[in-house]
Amino acid sequence: MMQEIEVVQIPCLSDNYGYLVHHVSSGETASIDTPDAAPLLATLADRRWELTAIFNTHHHYDHVGGNLELKEKTGCKIFGPAGEADKIPGLDEALDDGDMISLGSEQIRILNVGGHTKGHIAYYFFESSCAFVGDTLFMLGCGRLFEGTPQQMWSSLKKIANLPPETLIYCAHEYTEANARFAETIDPDNQNLTERIADIKALRSADKPTVPASIAVELATNPFLRAGDPAIQNHLGMAGANIVDVFAEIRTLKDNY
Repeated sequence: MMQEIEVVQIPCLSDNYGYLVHHVSSGETASIDTPDAAPLLATLADRRWELTAIFNTHHHYDHVGGNLELKEKTGCKIFGPAGEADKIPGLDEALDDGDMISLGSEQIRILNVGGHTKGHIAYYFFESSCAFVGDTLFMLGCGRLFEGTPQQMWSSLKKIANLPPETLIYCAHEYTEANARFAETIDPDNQNLTERIADIKALRSADKPTVPASIAVELATNPFLRAGDPAIQNHLGMAGANIVDVFAEIRTLKDNY
């Protein structure tokens, strides 16, 4: 069976990734967020793809900054979070948890994953086993709680973590090396983490991306998803504590790292 979805990962700004998702048989193409219009337009032109949609995850400028230019130049339709509808430039259709949209024949389920911002959403391409999660989950990390609460963010992270283990997670920033240094301080005896850090260093030294990674890999190594792990709780002096409190402590430690 032909792989219907092609993902192109485009470095933008200082450490963002823009993504173009192309549906092969229909020719439809979506941009996951719009950190910078210029490299997205250049890639579209190079591949002779037509941009038909923008899928915004949240309202921060490095995710919506190219919306209006891309819409003006391509006539694309803009989708984004219902909880932030008034903050998404050029929004055509507001989406929330459980909504379904499509790219060609590919079905996409919307997940409300608020916490980084209150209305943040993710786009789960379940037939192709990939999810575009914006700034909610990073490789070995998670987004800062600019607007949401620890409880909201933990619930959102669990929603992503409960996707099938082979699901590839595409996040919006190349933060993995810095996240790895912090993760070592929280989960120092995790052999899976030690091995992954070696892989990350090799990738970055070759100027290669560390994104995407699978849910399975994140569950084994990302301290923010492992707040219930006894080894981490013991290391933090929080054995048996409420899991949201443990998560909140890890997030606070990262904020001050």
